[in-house]
Amino acid sequence: MGKGFYISKNQAIVAALLAAVAVVTIIALSIVYSKEKAKRALPLNDEKTSPVTPTSPPSNEPWDKYRLPDTLKPQSYNITLWPRLTEDAQGMYIFTGSSEVVFMCEKETDLIIIHCNKLNLTFFDGHHAKLIGMHRTAAPAIKKTWFQVETQYLVVQLKGTLKPGKAYSLSTEFKGELADDLEGFYRSEYKEDAKVKVQRTTYARKAFPCFDEPAMKAIFHITLIHEPGTIALSNSREIESLQIDRINVIRTRFEPTKKMSTYLVAFIVSDFTYITKQEDNKDLMVRIWARQKAIKGGQGDYALSITQPIMEFFEKYYNTDYPLSKSDQIALPDFSAGAMENWGLVTYRETALLYDPKTSANGNKQRIATVVSHELAHMWFGNLVTLKWWNDLWLNEGFASYVEYLGADYAEPTWNIKDQIILYDMYRAFAVDSLVSSHPLSCKEEEVNKPAEISQMFNTISYSKGAAVLRMLSEFLTEPVFAKGLTTYLNQFAFGNSVYSDLWDHLQKVNRTPQLKLPHRVHDIMNRWILQMGFPVVTIDTGTGNVSQKHFLLEPNSVVEKPSEFNYEWYIPINWMKKSGEQDQLWLLQKSGTSDSVHKPMKVSRGQWVLANVNVSGYYRVNYDLENWERLLSQLNSNHQIIPVINRAQILDDAFNLARASIINITLALRTTKYLSLEKEYIPWEAALRSLNSLFLVFDRSDVYGAMQAYLRNQVKPLFDHFTSITGNWTTVPLGHNDQFTQIIALSLACKTGLPGCRDIIKAWFRQWMQDPDNNKIHPNLRSTVYCYAIAAGGVEEWDFGWRMFKKATVAAEAVKLRSALACTREPWLLNRYLEYTLDPEKIRKQDATSTIGSISSNIVGQPLAWNFVRARWEYLFKVYGTGSFSFSRLINDITARFCTSFELSELKQFQKDNADVGFGSGTQALQQAIEKTTAKIKWLEDNKQQVLQWFISQSA
Repeated sequence: MGKGFYISKNQAIVAALLAAVAVVTIIALSIVYSKEKAKRALPLNDEKTSPVTPTSPPSNEPWDKYRLPDTLKPQSYNITLWPRLTEDAQGMYIFTGSSEVVFMCEKETDLIIIHCNKLNLTFFDGHHAKLIGMHRTAAPAIKKTWFQVETQYLVVQLKGTLKPGKAYSLSTEFKGELADDLEGFYRSEYKEDAKVKVQRTTYARKAFPCFDEPAMKAIFHITLIHEPGTIALSNSREIESLQIDRINVIRTRFEPTKKMSTYLVAFIVSDFTYITKQEDNKDLMVRIWARQKAIKGGQGDYALSITQPIMEFFEKYYNTDYPLSKSDQIALPDFSAGAMENWGLVTYRETALLYDPKTSANGNKQRIATVVSHELAHMWFGNLVTLKWWNDLWLNEGFASYVEYLGADYAEPTWNIKDQIILYDMYRAFAVDSLVSSHPLSCKEEEVNKPAEISQMFNTISYSKGAAVLRMLSEFLTEPVFAKGLTTYLNQFAFGNSVYSDLWDHLQKVNRTPQLKLPHRVHDIMNRWILQMGFPVVTIDTGTGNVSQKHFLLEPNSVVEKPSEFNYEWYIPINWMKKSGEQDQLWLLQKSGTSDSVHKPMKVSRGQWVLANVNVSGYYRVNYDLENWERLLSQLNSNHQIIPVINRAQILDDAFNLARASIINITLALRTTKYLSLEKEYIPWEAALRSLNSLFLVFDRSDVYGAMQAYLRNQVKPLFDHFTSITGNWTTVPLGHNDQFTQIIALSLACKTGLPGCRDIIKAWFRQWMQDPDNNKIHPNLRSTVYCYAIAAGGVEEWDFGWRMFKKATVAAEAVKLRSALACTREPWLLNRYLEYTLDPEKIRKQDATSTIGSISSNIVGQPLAWNFVRARWEYLFKVYGTGSFSFSRLINDITARFCTSFELSELKQFQKDNADVGFGSGTQALQQAIEKTTAKIKWLEDNKQQVLQWFISQSA
């Protein structure tokens, strides 16, 4: 870009110093994560700054609309920010800065509307901004400026008009607060060596005025001013870092970024350090940043070791080079999300990036691999090519949630991690998508406008259903065709924006494989999966060969009020097998039929079992005629290994959910668990536990619980004995990655069901640690289970010890295990005290407050305490966490998970009514889903409780 897009070194310093005190206002809102919560305003102590004026009622004026007008398009930003490490005279942490945005006029207009919230802007000649024309273009004078608080705009009204095809520059100077609210340019405090250190980061949301929509891409020139002894990071490489002696600061300038969206901008000032690795034969700098102790302790080594192979995989997969010259990844002590794909400076919670072999479990290692893979996948799909608007968020997040397994599998090929997508994404999506309160993956742009509406798009449907549907697409297209389509798509839209149909276009163009004859165009097949909510249950009658589909609903009598242009019918690829092996793929193109226009009809020999949805590649559930169910159960009990591992999990999960929907009898679903005494594989056991947990939640306060415990105690005993044998009486862990997960299940379920010896082992391990706190011999894989059951079996002594170890922990993964385990105590007064701790950031970090309340609610003793706590403090919790926090919808799910009585349903509805004025923000959908799920459970229990009780009793007879 030309010199006119820069400011001089002296100007940069002066601009930062001039940003004097002012009042309310800016949020460079990457609207995605914005919150509308109450906050103290900066003090008014400068007559040159602007007071907040009341906002008039909404109108049809452009500044009252949540979408930017299409009259202006940014080209570049020149930003200088100066965060202060110490409190000012008012006891506040602040930052000052200046910003110049160069934009092109697309349509004649007398308005400049730019996102701006919670920054105090300095006046230029009586206005909040200064406008000049570029390249000798005359700029009209400013008539007036004001803030539109509701829509979060700075509005600049002009005396004349801007001319199409001409470039202009808008400059602002500002001051903002570095709050500890985990959004915008915020501060994070942590203790190391008894010393409080302060660190800042941002997503460019409350940091500078900007055209903050994903399609408004621009180039960013960033300068950070910071104290000696700190480092500054941003999206691109550092150009220079100069000491300014007269004011004792360092000024760090960065290379211009690539053309990108505002939500990807990041700045960090900290005292962190890093480890690095130069890519072979490339000028690519790869670094892992974290607290100095964490890096010196080797906690960043694992993330560094997998970054290069994962990036290598995606470069091959996309057939496109990594677009930037550096890849920084940084672990933050305070971070509201799990991670964020800021381009070139990816930000993580410490638990998602740091791994300590001495204290981190196998599951922590897997999480790091998948999260790093997810974020690096975004460097191409999401950052290089970005969604046009948030209604297509699923394309960004669903895609990354799918290919994260591919990248992690490349980095860790012995883990066989790809199949775990059914546990962590497909089945999670099914649970939500089987409700009438679900929603389609994609919707019209005009349906997603307000910040709260955008926040709600960051949900299980967008991430997990998106992943499952794209995986299905790649399976029936084949992976090579799918990857080739991605390459042409990325090439066409590089540094630009797209909509989902653009991807369909490219996949259709590359689908020229003769043997891959699809029954319809990619658009026609896939639109049925993304433009209508829900999914089908496919029913196969092996007696007649008839195959049919129906919209699967957890509550079969619920009324679907959302119309669908496809009448809730899908084009369904059916991979199926018999005992003799896999068969040709079928397509179900209508509600019911014995064949289709592409393949042969399904032919089954009498007495032979059929298994559909092989490898669970399709996003649907499967039901069979009763005779085929019996044949599958017989096969599981005689030689379960004939059926693929992933499909053994499918049989369990499908059966229990078909029973919950009253499609099959619950006793049939329970019978699928009888073979588990023979099972040693992780995925089927995990699927079984999730299904059984839904029974635990509704029966652990009833007379069913004892008989259920007794049955499961017998089923898990062979698995527990197996691991007792191969681990030298629990002194080691197995070598296999998934075997280590199965070992945890064996220990946890054995203790949960009261298997003799299990709890004694756990109490002994924990007591040994209490006696020698500096020498924890409990294996990291088993610590979550051991900590929880030991604290549950103990009293205040065990709890207080756990609390001391939690506060002392220097590895985030260990702290998470302890924080969760403290919620396991059966002492109500300890649980109530712990709930109060969540309101004190000195005790529980803000990022962990809602998950801690959720952990307490998962405890049968803690659930009513947590429910009462949340109801009593809803307004406070909502203001602090509710509107934009991703974790808030999960909190509502957690505290209502056990609800299954009419009384609890009435309380839930009253809670919704009582807080209608306060609102529910990002938890709105979760609350509606909780009401729907509770209603369904009440009806199901009325019909099934006695059957379940009698079946469990019969198994112990």
